[in-house]
Amino acid sequence: MKNNISANENTADIKKKSFLSDNTREKLRIYWYKFSRNKFSILGLCIVLISIFLAVFAPVIAPYPQHVKEFVDYDKAGLPPCASYIFGTDVFGRDIFTRVIFSFRGALLMSVIVLAIAVPVGVLLGLIAGYYSGTWIDVIIMRITDVFLALPPMILALAIAAVLKPNLTSSMIAVTVMWWPWYTRLVYGMATSLSKEYFVKNAELIGASKPYILFHEILPNCLSPIFTKMALDVGWVILIGAALSFVGLGEQPPTPAFGQMISDGARYMPDLWWMTIFPALAIAFIILGFNFFGDGIRDMLDRGR
Repeated sequence: MKNNISANENTADIKKKSFLSDNTREKLRIYWYKFSRNKFSILGLCIVLISIFLAVFAPVIAPYPQHVKEFVDYDKAGLPPCASYIFGTDVFGRDIFTRVIFSFRGALLMSVIVLAIAVPVGVLLGLIAGYYSGTWIDVIIMRITDVFLALPPMILALAIAAVLKPNLTSSMIAVTVMWWPWYTRLVYGMATSLSKEYFVKNAELIGASKPYILFHEILPNCLSPIFTKMALDVGWVILIGAALSFVGLGEQPPTPAFGQMISDGARYMPDLWWMTIFPALAIAFIILGFNFFGDGIRDMLDRGR
């Protein structure tokens, strides 16, 4: 009898687990259906995966990994695209294809670090200001946010990067300082509206703590726009980072960076056009991919679609 009871309990547990598993799979199917309805979203996902693959496995994929460091071969300098160098070589004889692949590393690393810092800071400040809308907390947070938003973003990033030592870390700091206010403003508007909803008022009446209300009641309803903006912002962060690198305030030679390569090649246009065109196309490739990917995430998380 005991064996039968334990067997029945095990069967019930298995059914319960499989039900949860089936429920999760069904949700994933719905998400994928919404995401895949737009073919450009699939294209964006492929581009994002290719970009990540190139960044992670750059030392294996690149045909001339030694060209990333200090390297000079004037016998092969300025070669146009050919079988040995599909993107051509620069004025020092370095393979541009290899340097473009390694540039994906710095670009993606910068976007990940910037958003990993700017998003939590901006979202937290937006939640607090929105929930305490109309109080002195709201006034202080949003007036500071307005000051940062009033300054031209590119000018602010250039000013900060110019004060610091020119390298990738300084570029990350400069872009992070200018990026968090956009998330504060985005979340502030949603949190202000949600804080007046009945489910928030009910949570307050039953004695829920402020952190619980902020992170369990309000924040989950803000995630869809936040994730969509994050996916779209990856391309913008890479573009701002390339602009800083273009003027010499980003990654320093011989380490390759998109903006730096475009700046170097611009001095030899139009004769050595490949020095500028291929890094520029790489930037367009990765930005286009993340923009399409962001559109797919928006469709996937939109409850009304």
